[in-house]
Amino acid sequence: MSPTTRCPTPASCGGAADGYLFFRGLLDPDRLRRLRREMLEVIAAGGWLAPGTDPMAGIADPGARCTEGDLAYVDVYHQLYRLSSFHRAAHWPATLDVLAKIIDGPVFAFPQKIARLWFPQFTEHTTPIHQDFVHFQSSMDVYSCWHPVGDCPRELGGLAVLPGSHRVGRVVDHHFSLGAGSLTVDPAEHPDGWVSTDYEIGDALFFHCLTIHGALPNVTADRLRVSLDNRYQRLGAPVTAHMLEPHLSSHRPLSWDQVYAGWSGSEDLRYYWRDHEFEVIAKDTSFQERGFADAVEQAQGGDPLARLHLQRIADMSPDTEQGREAARALAAAPAVA
Repeated sequence: MSPTTRCPTPASCGGAADGYLFFRGLLDPDRLRRLRREMLEVIAAGGWLAPGTDPMAGIADPGARCTEGDLAYVDVYHQLYRLSSFHRAAHWPATLDVLAKIIDGPVFAFPQKIARLWFPQFTEHTTPIHQDFVHFQSSMDVYSCWHPVGDCPRELGGLAVLPGSHRVGRVVDHHFSLGAGSLTVDPAEHPDGWVSTDYEIGDALFFHCLTIHGALPNVTADRLRVSLDNRYQRLGAPVTAHMLEPHLSSHRPLSWDQVYAGWSGSEDLRYYWRDHEFEVIAKDTSFQERGFADAVEQAQGGDPLARLHLQRIADMSPDTEQGREAARALAAAPAVA
């Protein structure tokens, strides 16, 4: 994936035919800077930043390097998840106004909010190219809003999208990969046509759940990439059950009561979705099951990255059937030299 720059200076670009919309300066930079400070102060308290540095700079401690599949990541992430400002950011009017036009109706913001926190020089864990539907599901008209919390030049690892890829109208084959979600579309089938840019604070990227996209690697020497990655659909559409739960609570338990424990009495987002009517549907786990089977097969062939993935599952969920199966597969796989 070698993306070209699309719309480096205009206020917006993309459209329905492209499966994405990109806006320069849509969000309030000062508000984002305040959010960045809150997030990075939590991250610093968790030991991820270089001692003695300004948290706003996001200078990572290489000894703390971890990713979404690690318990060390989840422990710090769940502290950040308790910030009311982090949850409010997904409901900012500038974001919802754009989505109301895209959806052409009232907007529902999923309760499961997501931050993406990526260490530098950890490129094997870069988010692989994929379609969002395999992870979030609900309806076929879910839209994502991704935006950095701070400037995000290419070398820090912003998103790249494949314009028009949503027009396939279906979920394409996904296979095992390291990185967030652990699923990827075969990159060899989509080598050309990618677009990205040097993101600035206040920029926002919206895209359809079938649009193929992925992250660029964070190749900076020492900077942590901080971004938000939230999902929306038309109010009243079905919602997959896991999207009503805190992100990564399946990795380590986290309840909404725990999230809300430190919020002030003036907050208006606690359990906001309970004011709406919609069908709650079960998650289709076949995508993840396929990826797990791929990882087992690759581990048996000696792939060290597949072994790493299975080891994380075995460590994270030792008392589940998948955790036990991962442990069995590791025991049967050839040792890595």
